[in-house]
Order: sequence, then structure tokens, then C-alpha cells
Amino acid sequence: MLVDRIKEIIITGGFNVYPSQVEDRLREMPGVQDVAVVGLPGGRMGEEAIAAIVLEKGQSGPDLKAVRDWCSARLAKYALPGKIVFLSDLPRSLIGKVLRRVVRVELMAVAPA
Repeated sequence: MLVDRIKEIIITGGFNVYPSQVEDRLREMPGVQDVAVVGLPGGRMGEEAIAAIVLEKGQSGPDLKAVRDWCSARLAKYALPGKIVFLSDLPRSLIGKVLRRVVRVELMAVAPA
């Protein structure tokens, strides 16, 4: 069952990408502690999926190719992250839920389309 909010669904190339599905696959990747996936304007495809990754302590970050290779065996091609950004932590609500909208605003501020 998909439970992402309608506002958080990423539309790229006419396909719906559910952030929670991409996040679930990325959390399984060795060295990844946490992740938030958001959509940013991405040219003619509509939006582009951006993965904000928090690494486990002492881990070095994988490059975009490694992340896409990992995800390609687990997700449809259109759902693969187009970019990755490494963060030290993710903003959370009082109940511990990742605030994707805050992540999106932060990423737009540092990397406008």
C-alpha cells in the first residue's frame, strides 16, 4: 500500500515516483543510515528525484553511479535518483517523521534548478 502524500509524489516523464519506495530501497544500501527523497524541478522531464542521504558514522559516500546501480536492480528506471546530496541529519517532526518539505526547501536553496 502506498501512503505518500499527494504533494510529495514526484512526477517525472509522466510517471509517478513514490518517495517512500525509493527511500526504502536506499535504506537497504550498505553505509546508508537514513534518506529522504524529494522532487525538484528537472527540465523537460518535470521533476527530478533527489536523494538526501545521511551516512552511517565512518562511512564515505557513494557516488551517483553507485547509488543508481544499487537502485536499478530494485526500482524502475524512471524512479532512480537523478542527484544525491549528503547531509549530516534530516529534519524531523516531533513524532520523528522526516519532514520532506523542509528537505526540499533546503535543497532548493543550495542547488536551484
